[in-house]
Amino acid sequence: MNLKKPVAGLLLALTAVIATAFIKLDDDPIQKLVAQLEKWTADQPYEKVYLQFDKPFYGVGDNIWFKAYITVGGKHQLSALSGALNVQLIDERDSVKQWIKLPVTSGIAWGDFALSDTLKEGTYRVRAYTNWMLNAGEDYFFEKRIAIGNAVTDNVFTKASYTYSKLNNGQKVDAVINFSDLDNTPFAGNEVSYNVRLNDKQILKSKGTTDAKGNLNISFINATSAPLTSGNIATEIKLADKKTVTKTIALKTTAGLADVQFFPEGGNLVNGIRSRVAFKAVGSDGLGVEVKGLVTDNANNQIAEITTRHLGMGSFAFTPEAGKTYKAQITYPDGSKNTVALPAAQNDGYVLTVNNTDANNISLRVTGSSSMSGKGTFVIAQSGGVVCYAAKNANGSIAFGAQVPKNKFPSGIAQFTLFNADGQALNERIVFIRNDVDILKLNVSADKASSAPREKVKVGFNAKNSAGAPVIGVFSAAVIDETKVQSKEADEPSILSQILLSADIKGYIEQPNFYFTNPDDKTAADLDVLMLTQGYRRFEWKSMFAGQFPPVKFQPEKTLQISGTLKTSGGKPVPNGKITLFTTAGGTFILDTVADAQGRFSFKNMVFKDSIKFVLQARTVKGGKNVEIALDKLPMPSMIKNKAVPDVQVNSSAALMSYLKNSKKQYDEEAKYGFGNHTIMLKEVTVTEKKKSQSLANSSNLNGAGNADQVITSEFFDKMGCATIDQCLQGRLLGVMFQNGVPYSTRSMNTPMQVIVDGIYVEGDFLATIPPMNVASVEVLRSIGNTAIYGSRGGGGVLIINTKRGGEYNYNASQIYSPGIITYTPKGFYSARQFYAPKYDDPKINVAIADLRTTIHWQPNIVTNKDGNASFEYFNAGSQGTYRVIVEGINDEGYLGRQVYRYEVK
Repeated sequence: MNLKKPVAGLLLALTAVIATAFIKLDDDPIQKLVAQLEKWTADQPYEKVYLQFDKPFYGVGDNIWFKAYITVGGKHQLSALSGALNVQLIDERDSVKQWIKLPVTSGIAWGDFALSDTLKEGTYRVRAYTNWMLNAGEDYFFEKRIAIGNAVTDNVFTKASYTYSKLNNGQKVDAVINFSDLDNTPFAGNEVSYNVRLNDKQILKSKGTTDAKGNLNISFINATSAPLTSGNIATEIKLADKKTVTKTIALKTTAGLADVQFFPEGGNLVNGIRSRVAFKAVGSDGLGVEVKGLVTDNANNQIAEITTRHLGMGSFAFTPEAGKTYKAQITYPDGSKNTVALPAAQNDGYVLTVNNTDANNISLRVTGSSSMSGKGTFVIAQSGGVVCYAAKNANGSIAFGAQVPKNKFPSGIAQFTLFNADGQALNERIVFIRNDVDILKLNVSADKASSAPREKVKVGFNAKNSAGAPVIGVFSAAVIDETKVQSKEADEPSILSQILLSADIKGYIEQPNFYFTNPDDKTAADLDVLMLTQGYRRFEWKSMFAGQFPPVKFQPEKTLQISGTLKTSGGKPVPNGKITLFTTAGGTFILDTVADAQGRFSFKNMVFKDSIKFVLQARTVKGGKNVEIALDKLPMPSMIKNKAVPDVQVNSSAALMSYLKNSKKQYDEEAKYGFGNHTIMLKEVTVTEKKKSQSLANSSNLNGAGNADQVITSEFFDKMGCATIDQCLQGRLLGVMFQNGVPYSTRSMNTPMQVIVDGIYVEGDFLATIPPMNVASVEVLRSIGNTAIYGSRGGGGVLIINTKRGGEYNYNASQIYSPGIITYTPKGFYSARQFYAPKYDDPKINVAIADLRTTIHWQPNIVTNKDGNASFEYFNAGSQGTYRVIVEGINDEGYLGRQVYRYEVK
């Protein structure tokens, strides 16, 4: 069949702009699927989030600056659906270290995280989501891994290398860990205690001494037949000055053979029909592995050659034959070999082929086996839930094809699916469409090609569409000293790679921005191979055809609200009760409402800052006080592991080492003059005494005062100066982690600890309402011997808070828990800080201070004028080097843009 043009009467193209005046189709399955897709996109439009950061990695004491773009639907337009965005900073143990809620206006927001000096180094991740996105699940959240190093209090840096040997009873690992300082001076002759853990199991615990080069040799065996998976080595090094430093080193287990998978185009191999087969070789660290080899049949005849073209991926074509099986003989970079079977070919079925090499058209071809003759099939191509093309075969023919214009699709992922006459999906292929119509052209330049340190610089840029017309849009810009912040642009996510690519397909994408930095025929071909190895993840056709959409459990969060239920002490609802909400923060604020017949109440359309404390008072219809207020909890998404992302090793890369070297100098300079994001380092205080003291005089511990796994007394809180008790305790209780202010024992991470304040059982988030100055002692019960007396309530552990009640404390305002009254500190809106940099035209600026900034300028909210122009000004730092300007943004039509510009500071 001629693929140059569609067969007359067989093909029907549906443009994405058809919405209200939908073309009626004679073919019922097509019409039904199109209608279902329209209903899904109308009832459950999906949001995407992208965060632009000022730089790729950080040190303690730094600030993380970011701009958020929230889009909705297949056209990627700025979302008016959600009015709030949650952004979390999460450590390696999946503990939320910081959580802020940002107000969203017309799909944009910006914020920051201050990285305190007490933060531990490690690989953190930032994830962002709206309440509406919870319906789709955590896989759709924005997530980025960020390395955070510590050159302030920790001058020990590690590099690790591994070699592997395959044994009959498992695999042997020989690790060499190097310990040095920032200047690469080795720590020689130092004692190191180490603890090797794999799959959360300890397999080795020992000691050693570093040699003259600062190296420590460790050997261990994973005595299983299964391949090694990523683990870690916890080391404790005792330096010559008796200082002890603890490190956790990621173990990248690239041992054994890489996992090689084969993906027939469209999903199936069919005997007698030539097919393209993609493959992907991935090491156990999640990164692509370059391999080569041969494909042979069961008679050992060579069928095709295998050669990776990019990041462990490649493809080949062949025609499978009935009665034959096929295998790939793989050769790995170290010379080792392996044999992997190809998927078995079917005798009956279809092959869906899509050729995406032409700049203007997609070549589509469907070929079926002879047994498929006389059966009806049709193809639907959709992007973002909008059908852009549909076609069906004629008279049950087994082959048909077409040239599909690319301008019918928006930029992004397009999904081509072949269905039978009953609407059952048979084959599927995703392709990436780059349509220049919806990619903005940004022209960024500085007023000078080169400038001097501390000199004022003006950067301007112009935004146009593909037709050359000026564009009004919203943008953000970061300027960094690339000499100090070295990174690979291909590794960084961008607004293009996240919104158009990563947010829509399954699996981890290595170097996502590689496909967008310098798009050409090669990168387009590499991206097409990536499409062959990935899958579209927005919905399942079977449930879509049946009209079975996932339930909407979470509504868009337009503004903030406080809601809950009024109950009696016996747990029965209190209908029509009156609730008063008030606070004295920033002036007196009072609201009243009435509960419904089920005792439900809510205060809606509220806007308040984070950390504001409210008091809620409830009464029955007749004014009775026998009322308990049960507040609704904020939805807390599960802490899933990032999808197959390889571990990032802190302190192991030269780029991060160079950055931290400058970070230490900058920290010392700022501390010298008393400015910057710095706190006083306090030693951790843990009191484990068992005797009954004044701190435990009023203990409600059923085991007896002080009979606990850990006790912390008021002296600890007096030194800390925390705003709330949960902040004081974060990271300082043995075996206890806090998520959203709620304590969890590491022995039972799915069940929150029972919190008891002065004998009263309260919810875990009540901790945020207790001033540390009121606390006499905290008793931690984690072991079964201490929690057994509490029965089922102690299943997740118990945290006992004893408050001060006079005596030696001279505290005469003991806590009184009045019926029907509670205090509540909800998650409010975070007020983003303003980026500060010195302005050297101000005579008050102290020019004697060394200006070692790495983020030179950060401007999150830039709007181009009617001519598409915008500009911003700032002063260079005090260092020479190459400065990098990154501008990203979007207009109201959903057109995306990104441009990188560099200039020299001499």
